[in-house]
Amino acid sequence: MGLIFKTFFVTLIIFLLSACSNKAPSTIGKFPGCPDKPNCVSSKSTTSPHAIDPIYYKGPQEDARKSLLLIIKSLQRARLVSEHDSFLHVEFTSNLFRFVDDVEFYFPEVGIIHFRSASRIGHSDLGVNRERMEHIRQVFENDQ
Repeated sequence: MGLIFKTFFVTLIIFLLSACSNKAPSTIGKFPGCPDKPNCVSSKSTTSPHAIDPIYYKGPQEDARKSLLLIIKSLQRARLVSEHDSFLHVEFTSNLFRFVDDVEFYFPEVGIIHFRSASRIGHSDLGVNRERMEHIRQVFENDQ
């Protein structure tokens, strides 16, 4: 019985780790809506549980972008994937199973940062994306 359990457990871990290494969705940079799963939040969504407020700021857009980049670089397991004048794509990787969440920041106009944060796989993220984005907003607002 012990050998069967160990074999199953190792196979499960290998499957989970290989599933976590999937590529970024092709919708990155297009600001799609959230799927019908509770593992995504979006500042453009109007439906619960996906709706979340955008980040508001005063001052030049470039200053807000630089502040946001400093916050992102200070966070653990964050990797800046792409950076443009009005768009940032960041990957956050979980510590244990190496699950990847894609976070997109959009600067459509001065004074507002819209964002979308979604898990690549799975159904629920246990509120991790919402918690992360609320933390980023709080740090950003405290720096303003």
